[in-house]
Amino acid sequence: MSSTQRGQNTIVEKGAKIGENCTLGHNVVIRSDVVIEDNVTVGDNTVLGKEPFRANISATTSIEALPALVIGRDSTIGASCVIYKGVALGEKCFVGDLATIREKTRIGDRTIVGKGATVENGTEVGKRVKIETGAYVTAFSTIEDYCFIAPEVTFTNDNYLGRTEERKKHFKGPTLKRGARIGANATLLPGVVIGEDAVVAAGSVVTKDLEPRKIYAGIPARYIREVPKEQLIEEQEYFDNREENREGERVQ
Repeated sequence: MSSTQRGQNTIVEKGAKIGENCTLGHNVVIRSDVVIEDNVTVGDNTVLGKEPFRANISATTSIEALPALVIGRDSTIGASCVIYKGVALGEKCFVGDLATIREKTRIGDRTIVGKGATVENGTEVGKRVKIETGAYVTAFSTIEDYCFIAPEVTFTNDNYLGRTEERKKHFKGPTLKRGARIGANATLLPGVVIGEDAVVAAGSVVTKDLEPRKIYAGIPARYIREVPKEQLIEEQEYFDNREENREGERVQ
């Protein structure tokens, strides 16, 4: 930690581990057991490793022992962010100012969580995902690699809207398959599955599962046409087919 720069009034609790060449802004709070790898930048007034609080009527938050928050190397965390204990953030990630990432969430390499976005607890986010400004990703959602979530998108996970004990058996956020894209201000209902490389137009409301490589729009969202070939994830410069093949070999 000798090469790390620390701003004024920054607190690093006992047990936290900070790598080389990191930059910590003013008034940063780093709780015990946080692990920050090399070359990480943390903006002013950010809290890392926060323990979750639980409201008396919360149905999705539990108080339990959580693993350390881990922030991968070469990542940037903006100002006034809150990242909870039990989060695993990959390498070369970017978290915008005022963003919140809740406990038991995993985020892959090179993913962006935009300004003011919220990723709730128990969520899985893949690599090279973009979650843009003000998006809300509800608890127990799944976002696979290369997905795009535009500003002000809303995920939901409770079809019972907070009523009856039965709802607790069915909490489930949406699942976005690889390369799915969601337009600004769209709303995804609980448990829906958005197929690989599917597109949801701005302002749509998704009420049922959507098929891969098709464009949907409206309230409720309906099929419009096929996704153009040049927009498919395999056609993009940043798509690394060699990396995909290597991951496939490890799974087999």
